[in-house]
Formats: sequence, C-alpha cells, structure tokens
Amino acid sequence: MNDRTPAETDTIRTLAVDLPVNATFHIWLKATEQDGMGSVSFSNARGRFGEVSSANAEEYGLRLYQVFGGGPVEVSYDTATTAVSVIYWFTAADVLETGITVVHTSKNNAAPDLPGSYHFRPPFGWMNDPNGFGRFDGRPHLFYQHYSHGLRWNTMHWGHAVSSDYLRWRHLPIFLFPSEDLTVRPDKRGGAFSGTTIPLVDGPGIRVFFTEQVADRQPEQQVQLTATSSDLITAGQAEVILPSRPTGQGLTLDFRDPYVFRGPDGLWKMLLGSQSDDGGVILLYETQDPTAAAGWTYVGKLLVEERYRTTAIECPCLLPLDGPATSPSTRWVLIYGLMHSRDEATGRQNLTMADVGWFDGRSFSKELGQELDFGTDNYAFQAFLDGDRVVGIGWLANWADAHPDIDFPTAMTLPRAMHLSDGKLLTPPIGAAESLRARILDRTRLSAGETVMFDSGAVEILFDLAEPGTAFELALDHPDAEIAVFRDQHGLGIRYERPGQPPSPHYVAHGANPRRVRIFLDYGSIEVFADRGRWTGTKRIDGFEPIRSARMKAAAGAVAQATVWALKP
Repeated sequence: MNDRTPAETDTIRTLAVDLPVNATFHIWLKATEQDGMGSVSFSNARGRFGEVSSANAEEYGLRLYQVFGGGPVEVSYDTATTAVSVIYWFTAADVLETGITVVHTSKNNAAPDLPGSYHFRPPFGWMNDPNGFGRFDGRPHLFYQHYSHGLRWNTMHWGHAVSSDYLRWRHLPIFLFPSEDLTVRPDKRGGAFSGTTIPLVDGPGIRVFFTEQVADRQPEQQVQLTATSSDLITAGQAEVILPSRPTGQGLTLDFRDPYVFRGPDGLWKMLLGSQSDDGGVILLYETQDPTAAAGWTYVGKLLVEERYRTTAIECPCLLPLDGPATSPSTRWVLIYGLMHSRDEATGRQNLTMADVGWFDGRSFSKELGQELDFGTDNYAFQAFLDGDRVVGIGWLANWADAHPDIDFPTAMTLPRAMHLSDGKLLTPPIGAAESLRARILDRTRLSAGETVMFDSGAVEILFDLAEPGTAFELALDHPDAEIAVFRDQHGLGIRYERPGQPPSPHYVAHGANPRRVRIFLDYGSIEVFADRGRWTGTKRIDGFEPIRSARMKAAAGAVAQATVWALKP
C-alpha cells in the first residue's frame, strides 16, 4: 500500500533491476541537507527488505549491500533528502568474466554517449593516469586514477578494468580507495595516487604500490604504500613502505608514482619521480625481500633532467627492450613525464621522454633519447613486459589543457608496442588494433585527391607515399576546429587550431620523413603512427563532435595508395 501524497511521490526515484543470486551493490550517496539523512532502500514483490544510509551532506559515501536472492528488485530513494552519484552491482564469483552493471549515474559524472568509440573510457567520472598496467591471472588488467562523482579531478581512487586483447574492456569495481579521512569531503587534498602492480610471488594475486598524498600533512605530503589482493577485485589494508624522501638530496615535496620491476640482478627495483635544485629527478630504490613487501632502501638518483624546466618528473618506468633483463647486452628504455615542462621552440608542454640505454641494476647509461610523442597527449605512459614484448598505454591528454577546474572526460590511448629497430625506438599500435576494422570505406578516392566522407567518428586511414618524406596535407573536416596531418619542410605534424582561441602549439616531429602513415580517428582524438611507430603523435580534440571527412592534398602521384576503414570495437 502506498501512503505517500502525490507531491511526495514526485520526488521518489526508483530503479528496477533483475538480479542473479548473491549480487553485491556499490552505492555512493549523501544527504541533501546538513543534519539530514540520505537513504536508499531495496524492495521486491514481498516488500521492502533493506536500506543503506548516510548523514554526510558534503561528499558521497560508499555503501555496500548484498542481495542474496535473485530476481526483480527495486532500488529507491527520495531526491528531496538523498543525492546518489553511482550505483552498480556485480557478482563476486564471476565479475572478472562479466564486469559490473551500472544502473545509475548523475548528470555530473555520466560518461559520454559515443557508440562505436574504441578508446578506453571509465564508466563514470574523471580519469587520468594509467596505473598497475599488467597481465595477471592470464589477462591484461588496467587500473587508473579515478574520481567517481564528477568530471573534474578530485580525491583520487583507482578504477579497474580487465580485457582479453587490450582493446575491449570489462569495467570492474573500484579497486583502491583513499584513507577514510580524505573521502568525507571533496576538497582535493589527495588520495591514492599513481603506482604499479606486480604478481604476488608467494601465492595467487597481486601486490600494488602507490603514492598516498595528503596536501596538508607534515613533514611529508607524499608517501609510498603497498597493498595486496588475492582475488584481483578488492585491495587489502595498505601499509606504508617509504614514509619519507631520502635526506640530503635537495628534493622538493614531490615524491611519487612508484614503478616496481625486476632488475638485471633479480632484485625488485622501484623508481620514483621528484624534483631537485638541479632539475627533475628519478630516484632508484631496491629491496632484498623476494616478495617486495618491505626492506626498500635508497640507491641513488637514476637520472637528473636539466634540459627542460620541469616542476617534477612523473610516472617513470624502466624495462628491457631487446633481450632478457639478465643479459648485460640488453638495452632498456626509461620513460618519464616532465610536469609543467615547455619546449620553447614549439610551445608544447608536459613532454614525455624515452631514453634508451643500459641498466646494470644501480645505474642507467643513456645511448639515445627521443620524445615519446610529438603530439604530447600521450602522458603518464606506463608499460610492462608481457612475455617477451613490451606493451604500454597512456592518458590521452596532458595537464596543459586538463586541470582540476574544468569538466574533462578523457580516454586512454591505443595500447602500443615498443621495440628497437635500426637504432630507433618504435611505438606502433599493438597488432590487435587491426581487429577494429569493420569495413572498407575507400581504396581509390583519397589517393586521387577526392573527399572521403565518414559515417561515424571511428576511422583508420593508412597510406603510402611514393617516396619517403614526400610533402602532403591530409585535411580532416571537423565542425569546431581546423585539423590536418601534414609533412612539410620541417617534418611530420598535426595541425590543430580552434576559431577564436589562441594559436595552438606546433605539434611537429622535426626531420621526420616517413613513407607509411597510419592514422586513427575517434570521438575526441587523433593518433598518428608513421613508419611503424618511428614517429608517433597523439592529440586530444576538444568535445566529441566527429571528424566528418578527409581530403588529401599532394602532388600528382605523391600518394602511392591509401585505404580508409570504418572502425568498431
């Protein structure tokens, strides 16, 4: 019997779900008024059988509820007293196979509706750095910096997803949570920041390493923690393993983003990013503990970056490229982001570097170096050794135009391989990217200089030039920006200009003279891979309006052949 008045009933929100047995709900709710109480109730044909509540009116609080019986269930709350950010459910027994089912988000945190988009995006909320990227229990797992309740950076959690091919992902429950005192209000004081994940060496599961930040904590704002998970779904209690920076090194308060890996001597190593009087630094730690759970000691500064004025090095990673880690002849690649750096010649900011050389377990000797991405929107790149191949992924954005004060739904880049060829570092898309090709749109018109129309925003373009370094311009029609990929006397570049906005930086790989160019378009992004990833450029496009068509401008015979595919995940 319903004894509510019509006015009261108008504020009731009810969500109908059909559940299997033993479903677990994750619900984030808060009270709409101070000194009030927010609540969400559960009912079925037999009536109301459960409720979760929160008295916090500042920030959404997580509540868990287990529904043991299956069948139709109604989840209800009164919008006059209760605000709800996210509701999803899953069954713990098979969530790795089935993922979560999202039944509610709000207008403030909903993911964009982009049918056919193939880049990884979170199911709700804000996302930045990839974390803990690796293969565990036979499948690739991706963790990422995440805030559930809005499209702006705030208290950091770790989101989580699993895949079988690095391209098609199942969303999993939020994996890592900040300390309780950081989650009671959305004040951006810190949270569970970036890190890495390794398999447990003494049983099934994973060990996670991450930075905890608390902005007003003294004397250290950033410390390093570790936690374990035996089920790959939830992390256990985190413990501090590095409570302070190394002394006497002239470091700023920056001390973050642990990357843990096996060194050539068989010991676990850890890289951390920081800043010193001499420039950005990468710190090296190691431990004799075979489980990597404790005993971490400071070895020294692995790298000091003096070329660019960076405020801190972020997200360093180091891994073998062309042989086993134990071989002295194996080259290693050291990747790191330069926070707030600026290339004065081009105006690009927040560069990511990739240095190739030798690592003996305690020092790195550089042989060659290059930028990881001339477009710079492949930031916080994290890679790992998947068998005998290197696979990495980055945040498809950077802090030059993403900041905590704007709504900014973003994506991850296409996953990329890394290998050496003729003394050059190549970062092509992984081979599985070809499985995205749904149908051919064109094989003749683009190379002839005609306009090729797209029926969605998800497209791949592949073309060969008659001679390496031939000049061309591929004009891409977008309603809100002038976009083109080109090769001119300076090199290979991406043009991105928005009417009424200040001029964009010059996204150019100077001296690049490719013969084959492969371009991936999606809603909100463009990725360019030239000569199997010898030169790579990634650019985020504001908004989600699709690129509508392409037209090649080049001398007669300059383009030997071109193919355009419509893509579908």
